[in-house]
Amino acid sequence: MQLFYNQNIEADTKQFTFPKDESRHIVKVLRKQVGDILNITNGKGYLFKAEITISDQKNCVVTIIETTLQQPLDYTLHLAVAPTKMNDRYEWFLEKATEIGITSITPIICDHSERKIIKAERFEKIIQSAMKQSLNCYYPILNPAMSFKEYCNQDFSGDLYIAHCEETDKKSLKSQVKPNTEITILIGPEGDFSVKEINTAIQNKFIPVTLGQTRLRTETAAIVACHSVAFINE
Repeated sequence: MQLFYNQNIEADTKQFTFPKDESRHIVKVLRKQVGDILNITNGKGYLFKAEITISDQKNCVVTIIETTLQQPLDYTLHLAVAPTKMNDRYEWFLEKATEIGITSITPIICDHSERKIIKAERFEKIIQSAMKQSLNCYYPILNPAMSFKEYCNQDFSGDLYIAHCEETDKKSLKSQVKPNTEITILIGPEGDFSVKEINTAIQNKFIPVTLGQTRLRTETAAIVACHSVAFINE
């Protein structure tokens, strides 16, 4: 099944007109014609089965013939992950986390961060593509980048964890995660969190955890954390 995405379709929408760029892609590139069926999501859990009624490169119009609501994840997972030095590594993380299952992501700028600027528009495209490829009808939220200090000044709920490499008392993430819960995990940059940041997180009730026996790259650590939570919830 090929999945299309448009955030402007609502649950009660009966007819929808795609914007010019999407219309051109559907009609000219994919060669879709009147009577063809499209599967569309709005990223809010809804899957729409729609029939093309006007096949025009400038205004492709569809009629919704069936609407279903996809079951959401049994848990919520928020990952706050420092940007990697190479953008493609962070993009890989975004793609795989979306495929595995994640609720929201926040890029956090840390003391040891080598990259402090992110390409939000590019990241959104990666997430959207991964969502469609995995036939997932829930669009993970990409929050604006913020400093570690700014991030920790928020009000938190659910279970909170920070994965770091310092030789201190840490629990195994897999031993701590409980199914059907709200979870937030902090993942640091290539140089790890600073001692000051670790202490700040602990003061804000984040539990220090380890992700395994070996030292992992930022993007690998984020995926291990994401998969661990998904595995516990299977």
